[in-house]
Order: sequence, then structure tokens, then C-alpha cells
Amino acid sequence: MSERQRTNPRTGLSEVEVNSRLAAGQSNAQHVDSSRRLASIIRGNVVNLFNGVVGGCFLLMMALGQWKDSLFGFALLLNLLIGIIQEYSAKRTLDRLAVLNQPLARVRRDGVDVDIPRELVVLDDIVVLRAGDQILADGTIVESDGLEIDESLLTGESEPSAQSVGGRVLSGCGIVAGSGVMCVTTVGAETYASTLTAEARRFTLVNSELRNSLNRLIRWVTWVLIPLVLIIINGQVHTAGGWRGVTAEGWIDVVVRSTASIVAMIPQGLILITSISFALAAIVLARNRVLLQELPAVEGLARVDALCIDKTGTLTDGEVAFHGIHPLSDAHDFPAAEAVLGLFASDPAANPTTLSLVGRVPESVYPVTARIAFSSARKWSAVVTGGVDPTMWVFGAPEFVLDVSTPEHVLALTEATRYAENGYRTLVLAATNAKPGPRAELPSGLVPVALVTFTENIRDDAQHTLEYFRNQGVTVYLISGDNPRTVATIARAAGVDVTEAIDARSLPTDIEALADVLEIHRVFGRATPEQKRTMMAALQSRGHVVAMVGDGVNDALALKHADLGIAMGTGAPATRAVSNLVLLDSRLSSLPGVVDEGRKVIANIERLSRLFLTKTVWAMMLAAVFGLLFMSFPFEPRQLSAIDFFTIGIPAFLIALQPNSRRYVPGFLRRALMFCIPAGLVTAAAVLWLTWSITIEGTWDTAETQTATALVLSMTGLWVLATLARPLDVWRVSIVVAMIAVCVGLFGIPLFAVFFGFVPLSVEQFLLVSCVGVVANALMSLVLVIVDRGNRAALATS
Repeated sequence: MSERQRTNPRTGLSEVEVNSRLAAGQSNAQHVDSSRRLASIIRGNVVNLFNGVVGGCFLLMMALGQWKDSLFGFALLLNLLIGIIQEYSAKRTLDRLAVLNQPLARVRRDGVDVDIPRELVVLDDIVVLRAGDQILADGTIVESDGLEIDESLLTGESEPSAQSVGGRVLSGCGIVAGSGVMCVTTVGAETYASTLTAEARRFTLVNSELRNSLNRLIRWVTWVLIPLVLIIINGQVHTAGGWRGVTAEGWIDVVVRSTASIVAMIPQGLILITSISFALAAIVLARNRVLLQELPAVEGLARVDALCIDKTGTLTDGEVAFHGIHPLSDAHDFPAAEAVLGLFASDPAANPTTLSLVGRVPESVYPVTARIAFSSARKWSAVVTGGVDPTMWVFGAPEFVLDVSTPEHVLALTEATRYAENGYRTLVLAATNAKPGPRAELPSGLVPVALVTFTENIRDDAQHTLEYFRNQGVTVYLISGDNPRTVATIARAAGVDVTEAIDARSLPTDIEALADVLEIHRVFGRATPEQKRTMMAALQSRGHVVAMVGDGVNDALALKHADLGIAMGTGAPATRAVSNLVLLDSRLSSLPGVVDEGRKVIANIERLSRLFLTKTVWAMMLAAVFGLLFMSFPFEPRQLSAIDFFTIGIPAFLIALQPNSRRYVPGFLRRALMFCIPAGLVTAAAVLWLTWSITIEGTWDTAETQTATALVLSMTGLWVLATLARPLDVWRVSIVVAMIAVCVGLFGIPLFAVFFGFVPLSVEQFLLVSCVGVVANALMSLVLVIVDRGNRAALATS
């Protein structure tokens, strides 16, 4: 016999025994991060390809003392701060939630019951269980008095299970009725709940098309940068006197001009405005009690076409709801049934099912002379009313209260079976004039009076929310660990068109075969945590973007493997930790707001990407041409920063705030490049044409050349801004006009012009610049017309 079996349930462990187990590491301490660590957040935002390229250029310029030409570095720093601060804010919110939900354990040691933190529970501890407690370690029941356990967080099964001596209970379950004592058999990371969520606790990034597209773009740019940097440096060195003839000042000039061309090719502003858009969306959602664990999660729900929802605690609030009272055809005492049910509802020891009658039946005025409390073993409770001629009323499960061999009971049992097959929890109310015996036994002569049905309480916003997603073309799946009949009933009540739920135990294990089933059926019961995860993979194998909404530990694996995991705020801490979104108020009606914010971000970033990527294309083209022809790059880094400010940066930020409810259509990067590549080539051709004209004339100095090319870039940039702001309204027209005013100020106000190196141009020079700019803008307008026609055709067929 093991030491565990020798623990005396009346005295529990001694202090010496507890200390020896703590020293041996046999405590319930376990490291479960409620969210990402700060170091992980910082590393995820700092260590990436984009920051390496731009950050290296920034540090190089600062090391050379060229702070005026280091303005581009502030966009990098701002981008980092936004990402780190927002994700750390989400971490702190989750940590506070975890602390608020941290329960205590009531253990018996040296014969005294004491409350201790969960991590101080040790192997072989005797834990005292009462209604409302949460089980914090795996164990075996050693005493039970009507003990009922809610295992929905682990299994999804909403029906409480009765526990007798010798039964095994698992951490994460809750006590809903009765009391008992358990002996701890497994602690810490070895408990069932911990092993189930071990894989789910590994942090993974949400699947974001915007982020993936931008990362892909940065990789492409970086590969192009490798040969271009060599070409740029070699070209700038030759313009400064050759590799052997470059002076110290010449080398600084080479570095500055090379940096200008390199930084111009990196769309750092696009990364920044994307982060700002995500952060602003996170602020809006936080006001609506939706917590983003990752910024890109805001766009995830806008891309989803398959929404999987758990039942217990998610579609329902986990509470039992009264459904109705159904008189039996041969019952003569039915008028008294509602009044008698009020007696059961007012019982101080009523279980959750009976408590749901409160407020749904009238308070009874009948005098109660005796009660028999509900027992999980008996499956019924009873009250005795009246004095001289008492009536005993029994309320419980039909199959335990009624006898199939009694003809009068057959009709009631048949009706009860019919309700049960429709997914309702069904109890019977029966009466008899027989006197109760000395023990809690069923009396003779019971006459069934009424059937009482119950269902789970569907969240008041569930039906409207599911209807919204169906109207948006999103396929809704209901996946639960509960009885398939019960799941089907809840699904129908929530507005899901379903005849019956599929028992997940009959599902194939092959991914392809499972995907075929999911293409036909939408509602599933008896699904295990592993099956839920496999369903996510099966849907993804068919190209679906999948979101999973859940609250229990049994949902953690599915949330982890879905494209977007959404946890209820009242759910298990482990579930909230692995999710991408947390609905803090546990309201499904918050999800349409997330869709709207995601659509706004995706549609506006697609619009703004044309501004940024057009610049990347012309910068690459100019870098290659000027490098190969050994020509001096006609910009300073600070001049490019100034042009970016009013043609891209500020207008992009303002446009990103605009509402945009356009439905998500895949292919963001492809559509953006269809415009950016020809528009960038036109801009590069305009600069080369202007530079060639200046070279032919031969009377322009360096400052005039830089001012002229900056003006051409300003004209083309403002024209791209004006075209992308369409359809124009008062706000967008105001943005364009304001940016034109800023452009005039930077070139015309001496303080700014001197800082950025701009000089006045003669009339002839300005006319040349204007001619080049007008021709370039006309060509870009033609490009826009062609691209818009192609995009509209693609959207119409999508």
C-alpha cells in the first residue's frame, strides 16, 4: 500500500510531511504564464529584418554626427514603442485577470482545515470540497455527500457529474453541489489540465495577411538591397573621386548619399502606419471591452470565413435555464404544480437546475412539514405539504422517480424521452398521499403530475451575432463536448439551421476525410480537445481562415491552432493566455465591432500601401541607375524625410483613421503592386528625365538640382495622394489641400528651406520642373484608371 493511500482523511498530513514534500518538489506550484513575457514582447518587436536595415543606417548616421539626416530613425523608434507599449498593456490586463481569478485551496492538516494558495498544495494532501470551490489538483474522492462536479471547462459537458468515493477528479473542475473530501494524487505540471494546455501555452503569432505581406515585401526588398547597396556605394565612391582618391569628407558624403538611397527603398513608414492603425483599433476595441493580445489580431476576424464556437460558457453562459412546465394528460393535481415547484426553488440546498426555477414560478404559500434533500445518487428531492392529510411531492429524473413497469408511468416516461431527445433536460413532478418512510426512499403510489424541462441559458446576444456572421458569408460551426442532442437544441435556439448534431466520436481521424464531413455538417457534440484541434487543421487544409471562440481548458488547443483564437473573459486563465482576442465582458456581440475595425485597417492600409510602395519602386530604380552610371544621388536623407512627411506620413495617418467597411478580399499585396510598380517607374523616369535635362544644360549647382528633383517628387507624391483619397469628401479634400500648403511652406519659408537644403529656382528652372511633373502625373492617372478597372473586375468575381 502506497503512502498516498495511508493519508488519514480526518487528520490530513502533518507539518513534517508537508515540508518533506515541498522540499522534494511535490507541490502544486506550476509556471503558467498568463500572457507573453516582457522580454518576449520586446524581442518580437525589435528583432526583425526591417529594424536591422533601418536601425543600422540610423546608428551609422548618428555615429557620423549627421543628426539632420537621421530623421528617418524616429519613425523606427516610434514603431517600436507603439508595438511594445500596446502588447505590454495587454499583458498587464491579462495578468490582473489571472490574479483576480486565483483561487485558494482548503486543506486538512494536523486535523485543522486551512485555506492556502494553490501552489502550496502538496502530494497526498487532504482537500475539503464544498459547493462553489474549484478543484486545483487531480485527486481521488475519499468522502462524498451529494458531491456534484462541473467538468465543462475540461470536457465541454454541461451536465454536472455525481461523484462517489473512489472517483477520480481533475483540476479545473468546479463543485456545484454537495460536499466531500479528496486526496491529492497529482500536482503541478503533471495534472490533467496542465498537460492539456502545455502545448497551447507556447506563444505563436496570429496569422496576419498584412504582417505576412509586409514581411514578404521586406524580404524581397532586402534581397534586392544586397546587390543595390554594392552598386550604390561603388557609384557614390566614383563620384567622390574613386576608391583611392576619396577624402575623409568625401567618405562622409558617400555614406550620407548611400544611406539616403538605401533608406528611400525601405517602406518604413508603411510599417509604422500599420502599427499605428493597429494600435488605434486596439484602443477603440478596449473601450468596448475587447482586449487585443497582439496588434495584428484586429484584422484577423475581418478575414475569417469559418467561425467555430464552443457551446458551454461561450454560446451559453454556463447556467441552466428554465424552459417550461408540461402537464400530463391524466394529471388531476396540475394546478398545484407551479406552487409546489416554488417550494423546491426556495430550498436552501437546491442544486443549479432547481435554482433556475426562481422567478419563473410563483413563491409557494404551502406549509412544508418535511423535506428530503436532493442527492446525486437518488436523482430526486421531495417536500411534504399539509398537516392532517399530507401530500408528498417528488421532483427528479423521470427514469429514477417513475417505474417502467407501472402502466400509469409509461406515458410520462414516453413524454420525458421525447423531450430528452430534443435536447432538453427533463424532470418529473409526482405526488402521492402515502406517508414518507423513516429513510429517504421513494414512496408508493406516485402519480406523475407534470414534466419540467430545462435548457442552457443562451447568451442574449448570441442569435444576433451568429446571424451577422452568416450574412457576412462566414460559415458558423458549433463544436462542443456535450451531448449531441443537447448541442443540436442549443444550436436551433441560437438560430442555427440544423436537424441533428454529429457525434464527434464517429468522425474520421484522417484530415481529408474530416474536411469532407465539415463541408457538409456544422454542429458537433462529444468532441474532445484533440478533435477540436484537428477540426481547425481540417478546415485550414481547405483554405479556410478559421476563428475559434471558447472559454474552457478543453478549448485551449483549438484556440492555439486556429488562425484567430478568441477567449471569453470569464473563461479559464490558460484559455485567455493562448488567445489572440479576449472578450472581457464575455459578450459575443463585441465581435462585429472587431470585424468593422479589422476591415477599416485592411482597406485603409491597402490604400496607403500605394503611397509607400510607389516610393520604394522609384527609389530602387534610381539607386540602380545612378549607381551604375556613377552619378551622385540627387537627394539628402533629410530632404527625403521632408517629402515623406507631407506626401506620405501625415496624410497616411489621417486617412488611416477614416471609416472603411469594405469586405475583405484576399490579395492585398498583389493589388498594391499592380499600381505601385508602374507608378514608381513613371516617377523614376520623371527624375531621370529632369536630371538628364539638367546635365545637358550644365548650369545648375548641386543645391538647385536637389531642390528641383525634390519638387518633382513632391508633385508626383501629392498627385498619388489626391488620386488615392478618392472618393473625395470634405475631410479628404482638406487633407490634400493642407499637404500642398505644407509643401509650399517647406520650400518657401527660409527657416525650413535652409534646414532641408532647398534653394529658390529661376522661372526657367521652375517651368522645366513643372513640365516634367505634369507629364508624370498624367501618365500616373492613366495607370490608376487601368489598375482600378482590373481591381473592380477582380472584386466582382471574388
